[in-house]
Amino acid sequence: MSLVHKDLAAGVATITLDSPPNRNALSVRLLADLADRLAWALAEPEARVVVLTATGKVFCSGADIKEQRAGDGRPDAPVTASLPEILRTLWESPKPVICRLNGTARAGGLGLVAACDFAIAPLTASFAFTEVRLGVVPAMISVPVLRRVGARAAADYFLTGEVFDAARAAEIGLLSRAVPEEELDATVARYAEMLTKGGPEALAITKRLVREVPQLSFGEGLRRMTELSAERFTSEEGQEGIAAFMEKRSPTWVPPVSPVE
Repeated sequence: MSLVHKDLAAGVATITLDSPPNRNALSVRLLADLADRLAWALAEPEARVVVLTATGKVFCSGADIKEQRAGDGRPDAPVTASLPEILRTLWESPKPVICRLNGTARAGGLGLVAACDFAIAPLTASFAFTEVRLGVVPAMISVPVLRRVGARAAADYFLTGEVFDAARAAEIGLLSRAVPEEELDATVARYAEMLTKGGPEALAITKRLVREVPQLSFGEGLRRMTELSAERFTSEEGQEGIAAFMEKRSPTWVPPVSPVE
């Protein structure tokens, strides 16, 4: 039985962690299932947006501690086997990824949160980077987290392991939104609907430029973005979007609205 489920509806691929007995910990089995489901979502032509969520009260408690105990002479920890590639897949996904936190997240689970394009959580959720309290470090997850969270806030929570709430997580950039629990699904659905209206190629390219343009000099940035702008206006997707706007219709990439039964 898989520990990660998949579903596809109205252009949205939903991937659900489902291992509540260990609080959706990043076990070897769950990571393998998650990698498989992510590969499916990215390869599925009808999937325009990916939503990552979980069952139970905890989104993800981090590494499966029971599996991390040494004793068999292995030189590495099980969580290092596939988590780096999963973080890379989420970060580099050409399709927008929304993390719908059903609840609390800790340690490695926050790596998944930071690697997604959007992260929306209920105000009741809490967060903590607990690694140092176990004598380990938030090593792999620091790569996406430090691209979301400033150095001062990262030092505050990486070094102390202090628990902080969803409002604070949104304030420091770890979350996109913190909303009342009863508004969680509607907020995620609104984001997904807005994202399906964007051209698939345009979304993938825009994801990259958000990360790459700040690294360019002002002049080089203008030069490269001028070329990109001209390319996109004349592209097949760009021409379809312009035609749809002029003809007051939806572009061909927007999923059709399902009839109400």
